Amino acid sequence: MAILEILEYPDPRLRTKAQFVVSVDNQVRTLLDDLFETMYTAPGIGLAASQVDIHRRIIVIDISENRDEPHAFINPELEILGGEIESEEGCLSVPGFYESVTRADHVLVKALDRDGQSFELQATGMLAVCIQHECDHLEGKLFVDYLSNLKRTRIRRKLEKEHRIRA
Repeated sequence: MAILEILEYPDPRLRTKAQFVVSVDNQVRTLLDDLFETMYTAPGIGLAASQVDIHRRIIVIDISENRDEPHAFINPELEILGGEIESEEGCLSVPGFYESVTRADHVLVKALDRDGQSFELQATGMLAVCIQHECDHLEGKLFVDYLSNLKRTRIRRKLEKEHRIRA
C-alpha cells in the first residue's frame, strides 16, 4: 500500500470530472487500498480518487471512531431520499477549514464493491453527508462551492499563501 499525495484547493485538477471504472481489477483494488491508507493517515473520514489526481469514480469512507467500518464505492450513483442536515464539513483538500453546509439527511447510493459486485446502501446522518461530499469530488465540486464568494475567496487566499510559504 502507498500513501498518495492529496491535491489542495485551489488546484485546478480538483475540478476534473471523474471517469467511470470499466472493470474492477487488481489495479482498482490496489487503488482502493491506497486510498484507505491515505485517508486514515491524513487523517480523514472520506477520500475520492479525484483528490489524489486519479480521475476515476471511486470513493472510500470510514466514519467509525475505531476505523473499522470501511466503505468502498466504485461508480457510485446517488439518489436523494429526503430531509436536510446542517453540519460542519472539512475536507482533506481544504486543510484546516471547517464550515457549515446543508445537505440531504437521507440518501441511497448504488455502486460496485471491491469485487465488482453491485450493491445499494441507504444512509442517514453523517454517513449520508460524507457520501454526498465525496460524490461531489467526482463531479469536480468542493464543499467550498456551497459557501459564499467571500468565504471561498478568503479560504483560497489563505491556502495560496501557505502553498507559497511551503514552496
